[in-house]
Amino acid sequence: MKIYLAPMEGITSYIFRNAHHKYFGGIDKYFTPFLAPNQAHAFMPREKRDVLPEHNEGLYVVPQILTNQAEHFMKAAKELKEMGYEEVNLNLGCPSGTVTAKRRGAGFLSDLEGLDDFLDQIFMELDMKISVKTRLGVEDPEEFYQLLEIYNQFPMEELIIHPRVQKDFYKNQPRMEYFSMAVEESKNPVCYNGNIFSREGYIEWKQQCPKVDLIMIGRGAIANPALSNAIRGESNLSKEDFLHFHDEVCQGYTTWMNGDRNVLFKMKELWYYFGCLFPDGKKQLKKIKKCQNLKAYDAAVKELVDGCQMQPERGFLSAV
Repeated sequence: MKIYLAPMEGITSYIFRNAHHKYFGGIDKYFTPFLAPNQAHAFMPREKRDVLPEHNEGLYVVPQILTNQAEHFMKAAKELKEMGYEEVNLNLGCPSGTVTAKRRGAGFLSDLEGLDDFLDQIFMELDMKISVKTRLGVEDPEEFYQLLEIYNQFPMEELIIHPRVQKDFYKNQPRMEYFSMAVEESKNPVCYNGNIFSREGYIEWKQQCPKVDLIMIGRGAIANPALSNAIRGESNLSKEDFLHFHDEVCQGYTTWMNGDRNVLFKMKELWYYFGCLFPDGKKQLKKIKKCQNLKAYDAAVKELVDGCQMQPERGFLSAV
């Protein structure tokens, strides 16, 4: 089984990836948050910083590109190849309204002719591995039958399927019947993405999909950074490893962000997921959210970890 870490905007930056690899590993490919090239530039400074080779040493990193313009995709991919990257990923899965309104991400799935032409151009022009991360469609999962016909025309490294439509966002259950159809009908290797939050969840999924040996985990791997190890039947998360990992991520943000406020914004974003580890820590989690400086934040985190039971087997729970 190969396990990939999903790209999550604002979360899975090179700082997170490096700390994760150091303390947990178990990830075969790390996918970057999307890069959004346009006519003016291939990458913004923040995006360039995330994909610099010196920030990703020792990791297999796949930059993800978000665009509906083939020339922009090819320009970015060629620059990434010059940096040493062997593979790029096309984002056809982002459900955000600000993205889909511009017919990018999952919004591009509504333009079958345009998508077909886009893929034809990039696969003809680029001499590198190209994978695609997709949803089933925009409104109706039946759209996926036509999409799969298009995908089957191209030699993809992998077709990563999140079996929801754009309108689902992350609600409702993954539509497994459509993923199962893709396993049988896809001419490209298929990777599953969606709602694997625990080892138990993985085992249940594997019983449904015994032929698939590629999975991508996202929210579950943020809530429990050792999820990839748990899936492989190895040791689960310990408080000691969690604190080492947490502190390295926090320290990483302080190296390039000015002021406690900016660092705390990033760390509090992570606690939306980390909070799932501590079901009896609601009082302490509120303290963390209210912290205005790093000294108070460090004390609040220590109070939570020291005083509350950690339950990594619970997985990600959006209600936390």
